[in-house]
Amino acid sequence: QLQLVESGGGLVQAGGSLRLSCAASGSISSINEMGWYRQAPGNQRELVAIISSDGRTNYANSVKGRFTISRDNAKNTVYLQMNSLKPEDTTVYYCNAYIRQIGGSYASAYWGQGTQVTVSS
Repeated sequence: QLQLVESGGGLVQAGGSLRLSCAASGSISSINEMGWYRQAPGNQRELVAIISSDGRTNYANSVKGRFTISRDNAKNTVYLQMNSLKPEDTTVYYCNAYIRQIGGSYASAYWGQGTQVTVSS
């Protein structure tokens, strides 16, 4: 059973930092793009940051200069370092990865269960 397990969410004061982690496990042949998204109640899920298999990154304008995405390919893990957090960053964060399973011919999108980030003012 292929799955993404997230960790690292929680409560922090404005200006503080959190680090999210997301580990993929299962019968993995390769992982292409990995990323973080967030979704507030009643809103569409939005991109926060993505990273390609060779380390190229892209960020939402709202988090540029504050958040850093990285990955450890040996551990099938993606990270999101969040600094200078603001109350408007409060929401549920989801990791995403395009994974090709062993024996598979193409990659499919998988999602984590979500982790709550709350920033108090």
